[in-house]
Amino acid sequence: MFYEAERRREFLAHDPFKALVAPRPIGWISSMSAAGAINLAPYSFFNGFSTDPAIVGFSTGGYKDSIAFVEETKEFTCSIATWDQRFAMSETSAPLARGVNEFDHAGLEMEPSVLVKPPRVRDAPAALECRYLQTVRLDDLEGRDTDWKLVLGQVVGVYIDDRFIRDGMIDTAAMRPIARLGFRDYSVVNEVFSIKRPQGGGD
Repeated sequence: MFYEAERRREFLAHDPFKALVAPRPIGWISSMSAAGAINLAPYSFFNGFSTDPAIVGFSTGGYKDSIAFVEETKEFTCSIATWDQRFAMSETSAPLARGVNEFDHAGLEMEPSVLVKPPRVRDAPAALECRYLQTVRLDDLEGRDTDWKLVLGQVVGVYIDDRFIRDGMIDTAAMRPIARLGFRDYSVVNEVFSIKRPQGGGD
């Protein structure tokens, strides 16, 4: 089948876009307001965009607490959400009142970061400590504001649980990170395969 994107609701009961751009890693973003309030929320529109320096970003529709807090204090952390934490991760997406701590709501423990103020999720196998770079407004083809914003941050510190380091590399499958598919569906990384890339193809 083929359809023009703006006519998607005429052809399918549910928009397949999120199910096609998948799996998407989940950025479990912790941020702190200028007043010291803590926020923790999962973002499936998350990824890495650069390695030198390491830059990550997450995007969302509307001006949510995560964006507001990051812009206030210029810092955030991203913890890796895993299979064992899948239900707690989901609970942190609840639409709670501003200032309510999602760590407490989901029964998660906070672990102090080293270089930034927002804490990481204590039992997460890895976490990125980030400093804010910019917020990019995502406009459509006509230049209209879509109400979606992309927040970019530079990674300044990396925490890794030593149990998942093998021969100087990360054993990603052992961590069992989860990713978002479409609709209510998720996936888990528990198996990997290797392919030798062309010379000069990078890591």
